[in-house]
Amino acid sequence: MNTPEAGDATAAAPRRGPLHGLVVLDITRVVAGPYCSMILADLGARVIKIEHPDDPDYVRGFPPFVGEGNERFSAFFAQYNRHKEGITLNLKHEAGRELLKQLVARADVLVENFRPGTMERFGVGYDTLRAENPKLVYAAISGFGQTGPNALRPGFDNSGQATGGLWSMNGYPDRTPVRVGTIIGDVSATLFAAIGVLAAVREAERTGQGQMVDVSQQDAVLALTENAVVKYTVDGEIAGPLGNDHPFVRPYGQFPCRDGHVFFGGYNDKLWALSCRKFGTPGLVADPEIDTMAKRFDPDVYARRVKPVVEDWFRERSKAELEAMAGDDIPLCAVKNIREVVEDPHIAAREMIVDVDYPQGRIGMFGTPIKLSRTQAQACGRAPDVGQHNAEVYADLLGIDAEALQQLKSSGVV
Repeated sequence: MNTPEAGDATAAAPRRGPLHGLVVLDITRVVAGPYCSMILADLGARVIKIEHPDDPDYVRGFPPFVGEGNERFSAFFAQYNRHKEGITLNLKHEAGRELLKQLVARADVLVENFRPGTMERFGVGYDTLRAENPKLVYAAISGFGQTGPNALRPGFDNSGQATGGLWSMNGYPDRTPVRVGTIIGDVSATLFAAIGVLAAVREAERTGQGQMVDVSQQDAVLALTENAVVKYTVDGEIAGPLGNDHPFVRPYGQFPCRDGHVFFGGYNDKLWALSCRKFGTPGLVADPEIDTMAKRFDPDVYARRVKPVVEDWFRERSKAELEAMAGDDIPLCAVKNIREVVEDPHIAAREMIVDVDYPQGRIGMFGTPIKLSRTQAQACGRAPDVGQHNAEVYADLLGIDAEALQQLKSSGVV
């Protein structure tokens, strides 16, 4: 595991990276927005997390925690807010809105994930803010987007999974559909928003003109549904739950073994022949009923001839034995629980688990999957306390001294 030195773990520590010099204002909470801005922070951007002084990001109260009592810190919050500087700002206060406009004039990107219309009601919507900075890239992440008949509906991760079609496709065909077991609606919106921000920043650098990046959870989830859309538009078929099966590739799925389950994907002719030889049944390669990929795809042939063979290969062998037998030749891997993943030597070699030290204790969290050969992303960093960097940020960007900042705090602006 990659562990930063104590002095390197602070959110405001000087960092380099491909996005060094990019200033991002993060007016988001929960996951979809914070994760988007954190990706930019991992890549070197200066990200300033803006929270209401009396109503900060409520996932600060999500478990698990390090520390005790009033000093405890949410590891969930830490995982999505590393590297950020934290300031407070009350957008319900006129002076707070003016401060935001001043910050926007010095920023490159603003990310928000309110319901559409919320920023406009505060008096700081996109049209207002781009007047302060024509180059501003304004990313808005919402449940249903900024336009369309459902734009004003509240949205959560499950809303995206439900209305994007993914929920109806997940689970087993003889049971009620099941939501995907992680916040895929939030995460997919995060990734598309980050891509959109980077594209819009490139355009702003080239033309001097910013723009809005409008990403909805519903749209993002729909884009993850693989062949479901074209199967419907071309063949009129409505995708449903398939369990661990694939709609047209066989064998390709989860199979039981002695100490758990493995994924096996030996479906084409080359991989099938390799598998038959490795697992001691070379005669099946030329079996006239299952000797081609097209024959093995047939549901009846697969259930009667192919699936029992594969299950027999794996039944008495452990996950480790099967992975060793498959080696680098056959797509076969253990279905791992999170403990096995976190302790996987390959995950460690990829620096995908990083340990970050807080005063309250150490937090192990996922690193960044973006591996750049020259300007590396950095995943080790602390998340800020509420308003931790008020003095530094307001002084650096707006020239507000300690006395003026105290007056703003006393009046409820920050």
